[in-house]
Amino acid sequence: MIVVLVIFTTNTLSIIKPGGEHVPPYTVINQHIDYAFDPQVGHSVPVIGKQELIFGHEYSPEEAEALVRHGKLVIQSRACIDCHTFFGNGAYYAPDLTKSWLDPVWARMWIPMTGARSREDAMVKFLIDPQRYATWNRRMPDLHLTTPEAQATVAYLKWLSSVDTNGFPNGFPTKESAEHQ
Repeated sequence: MIVVLVIFTTNTLSIIKPGGEHVPPYTVINQHIDYAFDPQVGHSVPVIGKQELIFGHEYSPEEAEALVRHGKLVIQSRACIDCHTFFGNGAYYAPDLTKSWLDPVWARMWIPMTGARSREDAMVKFLIDPQRYATWNRRMPDLHLTTPEAQATVAYLKWLSSVDTNGFPNGFPTKESAEHQ
């Protein structure tokens, strides 16, 4: 039984590490990320496209890894999981953030509301001053993020959206579903 567990663990680790079969490398933050229904697997999957720089910078593998890891540490240090969920784990008080980078509401509402020129800039503005851009009854608290912390968090959320989650979250809007609204 131990041999079987070692084999499964080794196989699983090779699939779920950055650069594995289901988890792109951190440099995916330099590319366009979308989400589309794949009829072959029966659920939506991430679609990695052409170059689309975040914050107007092309990150090397080392820079991308450092930025994404910093974003993860910001999320952990601010206990975001106390309100939000990631991959369905956490609290259900605020939205699941697994695919938040891909949420069409950023282009439709948040970019105009914040006066930002891009999705990442709108996300940074929101994270730095969530009280200013509150639109719900449940307001996100001011986490006192610096601009570098907010940028790292956004980079982490972009990378997170590229992970193949086997169709989770179910019903997340794709281009196809937005066109039918």
